[in-house]
Amino acid sequence: MVSVAILGAAGGIGQPLSLLMKLNAHVTKLNLYDIVNVPGVAADISHVATNSEVKSFLGASKLAEAVTGIDLAIIPAGVPRKPGMTRDDLFKINAGIVKGLIEAIAENSPHAFICIISNPVNSTVPIAAEVLKKRGIYDPKRLFGVTTLDVVRASRFVRDIRPDVDAATLRVPVVGGHSGNTIVPLLSLASTPLDLSEAEVTELTNRIQFGGDEVVKAKDGAGSATLSMAYAGARFADSLIRAIKGETVVEPTFIALAADTEGAEQYRQLGAGALDFFAVPVELGPQGVARI
Repeated sequence: MVSVAILGAAGGIGQPLSLLMKLNAHVTKLNLYDIVNVPGVAADISHVATNSEVKSFLGASKLAEAVTGIDLAIIPAGVPRKPGMTRDDLFKINAGIVKGLIEAIAENSPHAFICIISNPVNSTVPIAAEVLKKRGIYDPKRLFGVTTLDVVRASRFVRDIRPDVDAATLRVPVVGGHSGNTIVPLLSLASTPLDLSEAEVTELTNRIQFGGDEVVKAKDGAGSATLSMAYAGARFADSLIRAIKGETVVEPTFIALAADTEGAEQYRQLGAGALDFFAVPVELGPQGVARI
């Protein structure tokens, strides 16, 4: 039995993410929170023929109730990136939104696992950590920045130039951060050996790093990646839920390296240096981060 809250459930990411989590057989309770439109989203999704119970929570006055007694909070809340916007622009808006949501989780479900999708992840995850520290309940093993879209793009983009590769099963580790050139796909460590030329590696790396720009440009002012991000968020959430239930699952994710200081050492030597947060392949377990 797993109780999940999606905060920002009526948004472009939140709606498809809510649907995908309704389809997850491990989820028994699905709380959908937003400041607009969420009752209709919840009513619609509640008709999907799976066994989880769906409830809607509309407005700030219902936030505490939405996150009370949950096992997992997934946060896609915030404004999307539009043409001309940098992730610094996003930070000015989304940082405050994430801070308020984390404060509510800390107050009402202090031991919940938290998955942050809201961009810029490189900044919103450290903000969440600071809020939890001030509340005295910070556990770096339970706080995750969802960078799975970078991993998903890596698999799919390899398939675009190697049609014989199965994108669904290919795993390409992606480390670093979750914006531009902080995204570092380790194509040489893919689960299936890839015979790539230097030019192909360069092209693929650039496309993985800036894949989000493709979507922003194609949507022509109507938003950023939502459907693929929802898919990636649901995949990471499912991996975490399965790990909580005892499976051994490995997913790259943006975490505090303090979650496993020994395992983090190799990444510090490879380039993470003294950074507190870094995206690394993580073995997930019942307590969150089992090891890096």
